[in-house]
Amino acid sequence: MARALSSPLTTISEALELASADLLRPMLALAAKAQRVAVDAARRRHDHEGKRAAAPPPRRKADLIAEIEGLLRGDSLRGLWGALNETQQLAVREALGTPDGFFDRHLFKLKYGRLPAGFGVAATPSATLLHFFIYAPRRGGLDPTIVPLELAGRLRDFVPPPPEVEVPAAEELPEGVPLTRRDMEQAAQHDLLAVLRLVDTGRIGVSTGTQRPGAAACQRLAEVLAGGDYFEWWASGAPEQVREIGPIRAFAWPCLVQAARLAELRGSKLALTKSGRAALRAPAAETLRAIWKRWLGSKLLDEFNRVDAIKGQTRGTGRRTMTAVPGRRSAIADALLQCPVGRWVSFDDFGQLMQVAGFDFVVNRNPWNLYLAEPRYGSLGYDGSHDWAIVEGRYALCLLFEYAATLGLIDVAYTEPHGARENYTHMWGSDDLLYLSRYDGLHSFRLNALGAYCLGIAEAYGARTPASRAALTLYPDLSIHADAPLSPDERTLLETYAAEEADGVWRLDRDRALAAIEDGHDPDEFRKFLAARDYQPLPETVDGFLQAAKRGARALRIRRTALLIDCADAEIATRLTTDKRTARLCLRAGERLLAVPTASEAAFRKAARAMGYGMPPR
Repeated sequence: MARALSSPLTTISEALELASADLLRPMLALAAKAQRVAVDAARRRHDHEGKRAAAPPPRRKADLIAEIEGLLRGDSLRGLWGALNETQQLAVREALGTPDGFFDRHLFKLKYGRLPAGFGVAATPSATLLHFFIYAPRRGGLDPTIVPLELAGRLRDFVPPPPEVEVPAAEELPEGVPLTRRDMEQAAQHDLLAVLRLVDTGRIGVSTGTQRPGAAACQRLAEVLAGGDYFEWWASGAPEQVREIGPIRAFAWPCLVQAARLAELRGSKLALTKSGRAALRAPAAETLRAIWKRWLGSKLLDEFNRVDAIKGQTRGTGRRTMTAVPGRRSAIADALLQCPVGRWVSFDDFGQLMQVAGFDFVVNRNPWNLYLAEPRYGSLGYDGSHDWAIVEGRYALCLLFEYAATLGLIDVAYTEPHGARENYTHMWGSDDLLYLSRYDGLHSFRLNALGAYCLGIAEAYGARTPASRAALTLYPDLSIHADAPLSPDERTLLETYAAEEADGVWRLDRDRALAAIEDGHDPDEFRKFLAARDYQPLPETVDGFLQAAKRGARALRIRRTALLIDCADAEIATRLTTDKRTARLCLRAGERLLAVPTASEAAFRKAARAMGYGMPPR
């Protein structure tokens, strides 16, 4: 939520002139009382006796201003500062922490859970010592929000800066809250290769207008993702309320690979680009980091469009007042840098961090253009209908749950969205909504080692072997028996090399192992994974299987790609492979077939044309 700026006050006298005499008199009385308390304390410490009679307070406003100005200098100013209670001092420190000395009551209450006395929303102008420091910017104003620049300069000489904002974090998720936990670090690395392979089959269709995946494509993707999508919306027999949630990870992946230029639209289907094919052989962590960086600047999709219940985003004035998405993503990415690696953070605490620590962004410059159900009565422009939690918070939920987690930067703990966040239920048009967004159930997240690498916190990424949770028993026939349910990351790694034959029973599979090693997986890491879970040494057959797979996967190397050309007859093929103009550009691949390196295609076409042979374009 952007704060409303108050007019700056330059001098102390200017600020005091705007205040009423009815406020200045009790301010002086409070200052005199504070001074007497300090003097009495000093006398008691030094065993002095006797009291000095207090001078009568001035009556004219000019005299009141002169006396207060005198108190706001030197030791008197330090004395007034020392007389403030803890909350009042924090208010001054927070105001001095802004360039214009602005005291934001909303952010102060978010950060500390309280307001200084006399500075509440319905505060009366009864004087407190804090009124010596923070003033109303208008004559007769009841809303003290500004430290005059002159006074701010004096205070900064001895007042400490405001406390740093730290987001609360925990080693474990809260007990008693029924949460589904997904560890996404290993899952994302599996999903990247699975998605690229599926794209390579030509089975992922996207809209030619929006470049978004259709329902059939999302279902195919959900079936190959590690552990499936967050909610089993695609499964036969899934409850209606689960089906209505729809795809999240399965929707994100086609958008991500397009934004990263790993895939492009050819006709109505996605196809791998040259970079996409290279990604099949590159370390997955490096590719995921590159995708995240590309996504931060991408304009392919505004994630807020996925908050379907909020209308007015994509047409007319509402569309024109939507802000640029790269700025929003950058603000959230910067806030993620403040989260400790390996510890759980609740989304509510993260949202509070973003607001109080200055990670500002706005989704729409004019919330009156957004609405629920009906533009006039359901407009988000009404008070309480465009708070950070309703608009910016829903955007952050989507970016984290659908994109950051899908790429493996964060692990997530969540529930179904139904009834998870009811901060929208007071709004007109919300009666029929079971949730405002499909992401409402995101409760907590944990920045992991992959996320630290993608965000630049860590310079390198070391492949992590999933923590040992389930014991495994390996047999000479290459079968693997799990003694307990596997965690998502354990299952992801196991299914990379083995096929599940029954519940808890797996068997090493040569095709899977070869594909995994081809794609850059290290079989030695898998060997360590197995050894850590079986108290007996690995059977010789298992060790031999992994060694053979490692040798076999590296037995062949791709030097370059070629076109396979079918000649009209064997005579033409012979002539082309023997003529000095074309012989160096092709190889015989059969009676009528020629293999021409793709890099030599243009030269081969030109030479063949000179010999009287044409070839249709690809």
